[in-house]
Amino acid sequence: MKIPFFKYQGAGNDFVMVDDRTETFPQDEKQIEMICDRHFGVGADGLILLQNDDISDFKMVYFNSDGRQSTMCGNGGRCIVRFAHDLDLIQDKTVFQAIDGEHEAILNENGVELKMSNVPEVQNFENHLFLNTGSPHHIEFVQKVEDVDVKNHGKQIRYGAPYFEDGSNVNFVEITSENSLKIRTYERGVEDETLACGTGITAAVIAAFEAGKISTSEVNVSAMGGELKVKFEKNLSGGYENIWLIGPAEYVFGGEIEMKI
Repeated sequence: MKIPFFKYQGAGNDFVMVDDRTETFPQDEKQIEMICDRHFGVGADGLILLQNDDISDFKMVYFNSDGRQSTMCGNGGRCIVRFAHDLDLIQDKTVFQAIDGEHEAILNENGVELKMSNVPEVQNFENHLFLNTGSPHHIEFVQKVEDVDVKNHGKQIRYGAPYFEDGSNVNFVEITSENSLKIRTYERGVEDETLACGTGITAAVIAAFEAGKISTSEVNVSAMGGELKVKFEKNLSGGYENIWLIGPAEYVFGGEIEMKI
C-alpha cells in the first residue's frame, strides 16, 4: 500500500504530513516510528494526519517520532495549516480541531500565526516553572543556553520526579533582553533535542513574563532552527489568553510511503 506524503518544517521542527481525509492511513506505532526514523525512513520529529472534521475546516492528528499519538504540537499546527492551504482546503484563515481543542490560524507575510490554548495557571517552583500550553513544559532559566547539555540534562528531568513515565518536555531559556529570549528544548516522544518546539517556545515566553524576567507581551524567540514570535494577554484571574505563536512553515519535499496494511 503506497501512501503519498509531504514533508514540512517550521524553524527546523520537521513533520511528515499525510492527507488522510479518507481515514485509510494505518495508525501503527512501529510503522510511524520507522517513517520518522532519519536513517531508515523519511526522517521527521513527528507525523501528522489531516482528517475531515464535522465542525471545522479539518482535524489534526499528531504522532511523535516514537510512533505514539501525542499532545498538541505548535509548529506542527502551523505546518498543517500551510499543508491545508497547499491542498486548497483553506485560504488565508482557518479554524481546525486538535487534541487540545479548537485552534484559529492566519497565513500572512509573517508565515503562519497560530492561536494556542489558554493557560489558566503557571506553577512556580524554586528552580523551575511548569505549565501546559497544549503539552506539558518544564522551564529552567540559564545564564548561557549554548552551554547546556540538553540531551542528557533534559532526559534526566523528563523521566525524573515528578514527571516519571508520562514525562514532560524540558526547556532551557536564556533571557537576552526585555522582549527576547533564546531557547533549547528536549522533547518527550522524540527523546532528543529538537531545533524548535512551538508549545515549548510559547511556554517559555509565558513563564518568563510570569517570573518577571521580561516586560512585554510580544516576545521574539531564537530557537536552534530559527526565529519565532509569541504574543499574549494576561487576564484578570492571573491566567493567559489570546496567545499566538508566529513563524515560518514551509514545504520541503514529497513522495510515497510503502505501508503494510
